[in-house]
Amino acid sequence: MRIALLISASIASLSLMACSQKTEDHAAAAADQAGAATASAAQDTAANANTAAANTAAATDKAADRTAAAADQAAKNTSDAVGVAERKADAAADAAAKTH
Repeated sequence: MRIALLISASIASLSLMACSQKTEDHAAAAADQAGAATASAAQDTAANANTAAANTAAATDKAADRTAAAADQAAKNTSDAVGVAERKADAAADAAAKTH
């Protein structure tokens, strides 16, 4: 964008030194086109930045949802494992009590 502004400034400077009206008109038209191109590039950059921000937010939300689901599943698996361990401990205690 800085380069476009420098080009625009250069074109404007050259147009001030132009000898004929036709040359000045061409230089002004070129400067106008350069300004329009710069504005268009700025708008495109802003639109792309907004799209990237929206995509990042959506990806972050999705990752948070998946992390929460994984945490829930890990908690369930842990609870299930604790239940199995308790049942095995009870069975072992019962078996030990029967042998005495």
